[in-house]
Amino acid sequence: MVMIASGMLLLNACETKNSDPPKKEKVCISDTLQKMVRIDTVKNTNIDDELVLSGEIGFDENKVVKVFPFSSGQVLEVNVSLGDKVKQGQTLAVIKSAEIVGNYSDLSAAEHDESIAKRQMDNEESLFKNGIASEREYSEAKLNFEKAAALVNKLKEQIAINGRGNTNASGTYTIKAPREGYIVEKKINPGSYIRQDNTENLFTISDLKNVWVWANVYEIDISKIKLGYSATVNTLAYPDKTFTGEVDKISDVLDPQTKVMRIRVNLPNVGGLLKPEMFANVKVINKEGRKAVSIPSSALVFSNSKTFVVIYNGQCDLRVQEVSVLKNINEISYISSGLQLGDKVISENAILLYNALIED
Repeated sequence: MVMIASGMLLLNACETKNSDPPKKEKVCISDTLQKMVRIDTVKNTNIDDELVLSGEIGFDENKVVKVFPFSSGQVLEVNVSLGDKVKQGQTLAVIKSAEIVGNYSDLSAAEHDESIAKRQMDNEESLFKNGIASEREYSEAKLNFEKAAALVNKLKEQIAINGRGNTNASGTYTIKAPREGYIVEKKINPGSYIRQDNTENLFTISDLKNVWVWANVYEIDISKIKLGYSATVNTLAYPDKTFTGEVDKISDVLDPQTKVMRIRVNLPNVGGLLKPEMFANVKVINKEGRKAVSIPSSALVFSNSKTFVVIYNGQCDLRVQEVSVLKNINEISYISSGLQLGDKVISENAILLYNALIED
């Protein structure tokens, strides 16, 4: 009986030894894997706040020229369309004007009177030098000539105002582009008539190298906007492109109807892609907020509605840590709990190590 009991204990001992679980192997970063991962240190940085606004693109009014008519008349030709690029001196339109005809008619009559006045002055001067005419007669003739000459110069200047040779005696005058740029406004068509009391511009020319983006800010968000804040702009036309500028003007008053404040973002128009009247989504970035620990967003691993990171303490000393994310902005994640300043995390291909550590 003793021998049988001893045998059973030995058998049980052997079974217990054989049923021990295998010893866990550590997860290490191999030399090959080391080339595929990146390690970043947890930092304490300012929280960048983003304010998302709706806006509209307009031309830079500091770099535009409004072209006005010089006189009334009928539009004979319009040689450009909205959006056309024009060169300085290019003809925009041709107008037939009765005023121009009148100016040339007046000039012709004035030049005739000037010629007569000059002959009379020359004659009186000769008579005066020969003692036949008095000095008073010569002075009167000279004064008449000077008046006639002044009238001619005045009429020539009036005609020159219309554009240095852009007019002729038949009454037509051409409107030319005063600078290179794009036609962003066009308010006339062939056959239309320009009245004498017209105060509207006919064309607006802008170079569009820079554009303005006007955006609306609600009262609750006014404190989040300051001059000089950087802003990014996206449009429906180019959803994959992001344009970067800065806030350079903030309105001092709210619109009484909509209760919004207008801000302006000055934006380089790379490639001339942005056009006035386009709608835009504007993100204004505030870098003056409170501080929090931050890591690259690529370090985050999402699993079962939770967020994790892989903490690196050494090549074979890795562990999974759950974290709470405060917010994500521009590929940076701000962490409210789970990490300490100076911790090191895997920020590239973290999912590979996370899976290995979880399975282990």
